[in-house]
Formats: sequence, C-alpha cells, structure tokens
Amino acid sequence: MERSAALLLLFVLPLAPSTLGAQQRITAAGAVVVPRGADTVPLPDARVLLHRVGRDAQGPIDSTVADRAGRFRFRFRADTSALYLLSTRHGGIEYFSSPVHTNPALPDTAIRVVAYDTSSTVPVRVDARHIVVPRAGADGARDVLDLVVLRNDGIKARVAPDSAHPSWFMRLPAGSGEIQVGESELSPDAVVRAGDTVKVFAPIAPGQKQLSIEYGTQPSQGRISFPVGRSSEAINVLVEDPDARVSGGTLALADTQTIEGRVFRRFTGTVAAGGAVTLTVGAGPMALARPALAVLVGAVALALLAAAARALRAPAATSRTARAPAGTPADRLLDSIAALDARYAGRESETPAEEWRRYAAERAALKQQVERALAARGADPYV
Repeated sequence: MERSAALLLLFVLPLAPSTLGAQQRITAAGAVVVPRGADTVPLPDARVLLHRVGRDAQGPIDSTVADRAGRFRFRFRADTSALYLLSTRHGGIEYFSSPVHTNPALPDTAIRVVAYDTSSTVPVRVDARHIVVPRAGADGARDVLDLVVLRNDGIKARVAPDSAHPSWFMRLPAGSGEIQVGESELSPDAVVRAGDTVKVFAPIAPGQKQLSIEYGTQPSQGRISFPVGRSSEAINVLVEDPDARVSGGTLALADTQTIEGRVFRRFTGTVAAGGAVTLTVGAGPMALARPALAVLVGAVALALLAAAARALRAPAATSRTARAPAGTPADRLLDSIAALDARYAGRESETPAEEWRRYAAERAALKQQVERALAARGADPYV
C-alpha cells in the first residue's frame, strides 16, 4: 500500500479540514510483513510509527516496536477531521499503510504494513508516458511537461547500487534546458541531470511511481526528438501547435483536449525500445507569458496525474496479500478527490465563498467515503 499512501498524501491530505472533529478512542493493530517468494513473512522487531495528518498539524504522534511475529497495537484518541497512517522503515525506505479506520464500532485490528526487501537489479519499466508540448515562445523554444509512470513488477524495491549508477534513468531531447521536478511520487532531491540524461537515485518500490519533469527545448532543423528507453513505451503526446506533426512507432491522432481554455491535439500509441517520438514544428504562434504557461503546466500535471492514477493502477502479478486490487472503490473515490483538487486547489481567494463551501463539503464527504470503502475490505485490506 506504499503507493496508495503516496496518492493520499498528494491529493487528500494537504487540504484536510482544519477544524477539529470529535475525539474518540481508537484501536489500530496488525502486522508488518515483507513479500518473499509467493507469500509474505512477518518483519520482527520493526519500529512502527503512528502519524496524524491534518491541515494544521502533521507528523508522528506515537511509536511502538513490533514483536517477533511482526505484530503491533496502538490505542489512541483520534480526531475525526484528521487522517491517521502507520509507517515502518525497512532497508532505508519508509512504507505507509492505508488510512486507519476511525470508526470505534469497527476496530482496525488487521492492518498490514507492507515493506519490501531491496535489489539493485530488479527491472523497472515505463508503464506510460505523457508528453505535453505547448506552443512556442518568442525565441522558438518550447517548455515541455514530461510525465512518466514507472512500474516495478517485482517484490523488491529497486535501489541505486552506488552514487554512479541510478535506480532508473531517461534521456531528454538533445540540448534541453534545466529540468524542474514537478508533482511527483519521487523526491526532487533524488532526481538529477547529467548532460541529456535524467537520473533517479530514489528507491522505486513495487507498484507504480509517477515522475513529472518540466524542461525547455529548442527544435533543431524544425524537429524535437524524444528518445525512448530500453523497453517499449505507451505514449500520449499533447501538442498545442495546430500545424505540428507527431511521428514514431504507432502514434496516431486520437482526439483533442481543452486545458485551461487552450486546445491540444492528442496523439497516442506505442514506440519500440530505442526508438523516438519526433515532433516536427513550424514557427508557430507565440506562447503566453511564462507565468500563464506555468499555470497551464500545473493544470496539465494535475489532470494527467489523476488520469494516470485512474487508468494505470493495475497491480503487479505477485502475492495477492501484497497488492491492492485495481479499480477498488477507494481508488475511484481518490480520483474524484483529485479531480476536485485539480479545479479548486490553491484558488480559495478567487472562488466565490458559497462555491468554496460546496467544494469543501463535497471533498469532506468523499473523504468519509474513502474511509468507509477501506473499512469495507474487512479483515484483509488487500482483498
């Protein structure tokens, strides 16, 4: 559930209600486990942290050490307006549980905090890639948003073997400018650039991780080439320039999408390993000022993160106790919250008060439904 917790932290928790809710006594208990072979085994003596996450206060509020069978138990007074998560650290990586159920009538006593052993050789592939290219600036350069969904199908977290070899890397168009890491599930401090290569030194746990990169690039002889890595990639390209041509692999025009009032053509398909996506452009109309473009890129990033979470959440085919199923009610509710946040997040000052109250009420109701959906999984939250 490490990835689900990351989605919650990205979409749900930053805007959790600031008002205090009712206080009630809650029991949270379960076990820390590690997938090995076709099953999971207990992780003895693991330290488990209980985190409270609200708008006004976030951080650990209690800790305990699991017994030899990996079992732990917390008894605490919960604020119903906040969310509570459990975490453990294994192999230098922190792993989170699903939110703790805070309904006293349904004690959450079968929680599994899933950690992973590490490996520097387990394969990591690109599950999907979204390339967004707005129209050109005054100098002909384009600011590109490159959203990559990485996938680790193993039962070990991929780690960098040393400081010279990353856990994953990708090549950018030749001569691209400096990169900026956007909303991602990987720490920006662990993403570095060396020449035209982006290197990721963060651990990549089993499941999916989303990486959003922004960079500027200048066409060479009217073309921009986006290299594809060592495995084939399913790619979406969104291009604002109406005269631009997109080629490579099976890429073909699918439809048009309007984002922040601007129209993009979407090309979709698969490009083989070692290939490239080629964007052929003309002079094109001048882009909006950079501050306006930054707003556009942010909106695209939120929209694509929500779309990627919705369309690409299928679990890896390993032990059923180590994965949450694709398309669960909680997952769909998270998508609804993400869509709301994409529209309203950070815009309270420019939103009518009554509309903002409706947004806050709808968001709070969805959050409650997430907790109920997780509670409905019963004794085994991974079924």
